[in-house]
Amino acid sequence: MELYTYLRQMADSWGLLYMMLVFIGVVIFAFRPGSKEFYETHARIPLDEELKDHDK
Repeated sequence: MELYTYLRQMADSWGLLYMMLVFIGVVIFAFRPGSKEFYETHARIPLDEELKDHDK
């Protein structure tokens, strides 16, 4: 078997599994319990008047 063919098959099988596990990990991290307050706080940063006045 050629090296390219072997590497291509490994990327098709194990690469797909690796990328799926990374995606599931990111989704679990984003929707973990207790993260709602963190994301709401950071979502309000552009609208916070105190921070806007401080930058001027």
